[in-house]
Amino acid sequence: MEDRDVLTRASELPDAVLRYGDHGDAVIDVHLPPRRLPRSDGEPRGASPLIVLIHGGFWHADYDRLHMRPLANALAAEGFVVASPEYRRVGGTGDLAGGWPTTFDDISTVMGSLPRLLGGLGVEAERTTVMGFSAGGHLALWLANEPHSVDNVIGLAPVGDLRAAAEAHLGDDAVNALLGGFPSEVPDRYNAADPAARLKSRPSCDVVVIHGADDNIVPVDNSRGLRAKHPFVVMHELEGIEHFALIDPLSPAWPVVRAAVATDSTDLG
Repeated sequence: MEDRDVLTRASELPDAVLRYGDHGDAVIDVHLPPRRLPRSDGEPRGASPLIVLIHGGFWHADYDRLHMRPLANALAAEGFVVASPEYRRVGGTGDLAGGWPTTFDDISTVMGSLPRLLGGLGVEAERTTVMGFSAGGHLALWLANEPHSVDNVIGLAPVGDLRAAAEAHLGDDAVNALLGGFPSEVPDRYNAADPAARLKSRPSCDVVVIHGADDNIVPVDNSRGLRAKHPFVVMHELEGIEHFALIDPLSPAWPVVRAAVATDSTDLG
């Protein structure tokens, strides 16, 4: 059984909530390190490294960004500005309906809007890391080949190979629901959405994957396959680690996750 305690653990609220669009899910929680809280006169306190933290949940509306708050709190305490966006997901209705291409458009809009929105808080961000968990790890890896300023992409137990995930029927056919069909039915969508295909063009940013060997939600074979196709991807396979441990700052996986945002594709052991 996966330890899900982190999903409901008490956590601190964000220091600010920003809006990047008109729909109800167009919000970004911002967690600031104490020394970088904006001054009362609105002047910035200097630049801090930025982590864009994308939540998981198999892209489904039943899961939102709140389960990432313990990790966001821990990263902010380490000195990072943490921006945790919401986005439209599968199962949403009306203007909250996600899936292809809406979910991807939202994540791209977040990245394009963040410099201006953080500037409005008097927060200056330097080196940008995009870190995503599970389905959010897929979106982080997808961003590696998008035209945004990103220095480092980290997938935590990511769904990095969508075709393999669809063939394995992960998450009750969650990839099918995201893209509107299986690979044989909508191949162009898979080519556009699947990091395993997109990373054939090596991005300028570092790409790191951290995956638990005991993950029974997104099996580690998915990341092994991604790494086999693209050897430049730095992969850390953690023995004895399950799925949710990767977003739990109280777990043995935390030192590896913490080190990954502080290094440039270094061998973390």
